[in-house]
Amino acid sequence: MKLIIAIIQPFRLEAVKQALTAVEVFRLTVSDVQGYGRQKGHTEYFRGQAMQVNLIRKVRLEIAVNDNFAKPTIEAIKAGARSGAAGKGQVGDGKIFVMPLENVIRISDGTEGSEAV
Repeated sequence: MKLIIAIIQPFRLEAVKQALTAVEVFRLTVSDVQGYGRQKGHTEYFRGQAMQVNLIRKVRLEIAVNDNFAKPTIEAIKAGARSGAAGKGQVGDGKIFVMPLENVIRISDGTEGSEAV
C-alpha cells in the first residue's frame, strides 16, 4: 500500500478529481494549505502599501491506494495538475510525494490492510 500526498494549485482541483475518477480512484482527503517553493511568493497591495506575501495558498490531497493503483494515481494527478499551454506545466504546479503505508484500519468494522483501503 502507498500513501500519495500531492500539493497542487487550488484551481486545478476539479481537473485532478476528474482524472482520478477516470482511473477509478474515488477516495481522497483534501486540505487547504499554505507554503512556497520555487515561486518564492509575490507582492500584494493593501490600502496602498506593498506587502510581500511569502506563503501561497495550495491544496493538499492525501490518497491511500493499493500498490497496483499507485502508478495510475500518480499519472492522473500529474495530468490533472499541470497548468500552462498544452499541459506542459509550469513552476508552482506542485509536488507529489509517495510513501509506503504500513497498515490501514477501517474504524467501522475493523477491517485491516489492503481491504480497508
